[in-house]
Amino acid sequence: MSVFRSGVLVLTSPLSALSMKLAPILASAAKIVQDTLYIHLQPGLLLTGSSQPTSTYVPATQEVCSLISKLYSDADLHSNLDVRVLLTNIKNQSHSQQTLSSVQNLSHPPEVVLTDFQTSDGGQYNPAKQQLERYATNCYSCNPHLVSVLLYPEYGIEDDINFKDTDIEENPLQSHSDVVVGGTFDRLHNAHKILLSVCCLLSERRLLIGVADKELLDNKVLKELIQPYEKRVEELSQFLVDVKPSLGFDIVPISDPYGPSITDPELNCIVVSEETQRGGLSVNKRRVENGLDELTIHEIQLITDPKHSENEEEKISSSSFRNRLLGTLLKEPDANPSIPSRPYVIGLTGGSGSGKSSIAKRLEKLGAALIDCDKLGHHSYKPGGLAYQQVIDEFGSGISVCVMDAAVLLEAGWNEMVHEVWTVIIPEKEAISRIMKRDGVSEEAAKKRLTSQMSNSERVEASNVVLSTLWEAEITQKQIEKAWDLLQQRINPDFSNDKPFLQSKF
Repeated sequence: MSVFRSGVLVLTSPLSALSMKLAPILASAAKIVQDTLYIHLQPGLLLTGSSQPTSTYVPATQEVCSLISKLYSDADLHSNLDVRVLLTNIKNQSHSQQTLSSVQNLSHPPEVVLTDFQTSDGGQYNPAKQQLERYATNCYSCNPHLVSVLLYPEYGIEDDINFKDTDIEENPLQSHSDVVVGGTFDRLHNAHKILLSVCCLLSERRLLIGVADKELLDNKVLKELIQPYEKRVEELSQFLVDVKPSLGFDIVPISDPYGPSITDPELNCIVVSEETQRGGLSVNKRRVENGLDELTIHEIQLITDPKHSENEEEKISSSSFRNRLLGTLLKEPDANPSIPSRPYVIGLTGGSGSGKSSIAKRLEKLGAALIDCDKLGHHSYKPGGLAYQQVIDEFGSGISVCVMDAAVLLEAGWNEMVHEVWTVIIPEKEAISRIMKRDGVSEEAAKKRLTSQMSNSERVEASNVVLSTLWEAEITQKQIEKAWDLLQQRINPDFSNDKPFLQSKF
């Protein structure tokens, strides 16, 4: 079966039976679609007969919200998929007379349409496929060469009893004219999508989204790796237009915990998670002080991340995604024909107290040759200098990786003499604490030292790989080994991480 970049999955099973089917259906779809997978709930859609299949409405209920939440949660097991559940046919109480648009424009036109609809012969060459393609081209802006696939997932025998079309209790979702929600929305993930989907179903007219910026980012873990505000807004907008194009939405930057939620008189509801519920109460307190009506607080549950590591949150969170970026290649290195291809030179830098030197020693133990520019004299290793050429000649055979440990690597422009720049970062408060303990200086002196140096953000902007020593030594070691293995894969195509490392010391 060919692999497609984008696709739309049309789920025709009764909603009461769908919950237990989601995991195997998504597993089957993930083998066919590698990037964007749109999902549309169309229970009861018939793909047999001669009549044109048409989209039908699904009432917005608590049960539908739970199903969408489970869908995104199950999809988190397939990290390659950007799943987006289309909400165009899910109606709330105030929109019972709304009509469906003819064709929905999608940001990633589907190349393949999939369905859980099954035929008695269990094959792919039958009229149901033609009907599926007719339905898709009439509903979505598809690729001109659309392909259709009938999925036949491997359902567990024990789960068959749960697939019966039984009645389920329906609890209508109370909708509101104007809804507000806030967050960082860094690297839009499935927990964000659950939150935004609930907001879309609650909103009748407008969704107001406050996106954290500036001072609100100061205490975030690995804040230097947070996407720029413009990028986060772009991803938010694209997702919202895809899943519910009929809804009006405003996205605004916020630099305090409240933003427009305490001043906008048209708002009716605020959506919060379990951990931000107190924030919703605080918003209402401030609204009363401002002479405004309190907002209905709609709370959603947090989603557990089954892949979280020991230094990550148990919930699906952006901080965990940023943590997983450590040691990976954040941007491709620029080709530099002015330096030899071997040894492959890593320029390692970081601010005072960052733990740069400890990481250099760990890399040395993994097999890298180490040049401590901070100790040997900065002028000795300028490009073209005698000492620099001697180092290159010495390490040119037998040694594949050389690490230049230099605090002023970027300030001195030495990034022109390395293949990649690796930066070590830690929060400013942690750096101050380490400097005071290590050097026996006052807090004021430690702060002054840091302010005289290049900032973490400036270093990260100029780096290919970012590392951090914020956590325990064992976690740092795993991070370094990950970075080393990925480096070996980049420079040695036949590298296998079960090979013994070459030990060397300069």
